[in-house]
Amino acid sequence: MSGSGEVTVTGFGVRTAFGSGADAVRRGVFEGVPAFAPTSRFDTGPYRTPMAAAAPEGPDAVEDWALRHALAECGTQALDMAGLGPGTRAAVLLGVAGDHTSVTRYWRGDGEAGTDAGGTGAGAAADRAADAVPAQLAELLAAWLGLTGPRLTFTNACVASAAAIIHGCRLISSGRADVAVCGGGYLVEEETFGKFDSGRALSKDGMVRPFSADRSGLLLGDGVAVVVLESAEHSRRRGARPLASVVGWGAATDAHHIAQPHPEGAGLARAARQAMRLAGDPHGAALDYVNAHGTGTKYNDGAETRGLRAAFPDRAESIPVSSTKSTTGHLLEAAGVVEFVITLLALTDGVLPPTAGFTAPDPECDLDYVPNRPRRADLRRALTLNAAFGGANTALVLERP
Repeated sequence: MSGSGEVTVTGFGVRTAFGSGADAVRRGVFEGVPAFAPTSRFDTGPYRTPMAAAAPEGPDAVEDWALRHALAECGTQALDMAGLGPGTRAAVLLGVAGDHTSVTRYWRGDGEAGTDAGGTGAGAAADRAADAVPAQLAELLAAWLGLTGPRLTFTNACVASAAAIIHGCRLISSGRADVAVCGGGYLVEEETFGKFDSGRALSKDGMVRPFSADRSGLLLGDGVAVVVLESAEHSRRRGARPLASVVGWGAATDAHHIAQPHPEGAGLARAARQAMRLAGDPHGAALDYVNAHGTGTKYNDGAETRGLRAAFPDRAESIPVSSTKSTTGHLLEAAGVVEFVITLLALTDGVLPPTAGFTAPDPECDLDYVPNRPRRADLRRALTLNAAFGGANTALVLERP
């Protein structure tokens, strides 16, 4: 183990409702094109809205969009980009809640056909039901990619995959690992959709308008991503080209409410300050962009704005902030890692992704939210934030080489 302290990103794979790979993200997220449409994945008749950012269904949709397959696809993309392969000793760290789609279909009696050795179908059903166990997916991904090393799964809701990345950074910076493969995934399914609908959290008009005066809620979206983190020494030794460095990370809880954020964004501000101190820039003097959690709900967006002002009292008004959930939807456990990839692309491409759907300023949300259109910018350092039920908050700082 090198223990150099520096953490680099050498590969990634990503899949959203826009499709697979970075170019699909560029066409959708960076052009400010929302992916929301009526989903045919389940009967939306009982719910207040049929809308989600879910990939179109095809003849192989059950298999193509099984979470295990999507994670394997993104993991393969990430390792290929990094120039690593089977036999690599790497920590495998995932943020997932499990894949409950097959379980829901099985218990409803309309699951996909399958047979075991006895021809009963019970073996196939049990195999797919095991995907609902979050830790199973980390084991499957490690086996698929041929990786040896420790495995760990995080299930702390919408910060889960960001927490996986933070843990990977800690392992590498402390010398306990040279490589960490970190990822997460969520695919729109009826169980979670119904819960958010019953909580009146979903936008009824089919649009997500973060930080806008008429914002009315979030919409769910498909998202899967995997990133490869390496110690700088390890990547140099094998001649790999770093895409970016992770120079700061922070995690904090405010425990204000089971579902609502602290009204002043206290936990989010604390996580951001931790990350910026670790990056050697406690006041954000060199910060060029913030990829906000930005759910488009009344509670989140005002609290997050106040949290940013608390974290950067002298600079908040001059730092561009945007919410990419306005195009991808809320990716739940996958939000952290997909938005990490989006932030990485913003740095490498020199483009600020817009907050789509922005209509009218809200006095409660008074920062520069990059409304509706992408913006060219010379970006060196960016912060990506996530928050979750129970008051959990994460922050990650990326820097372009």
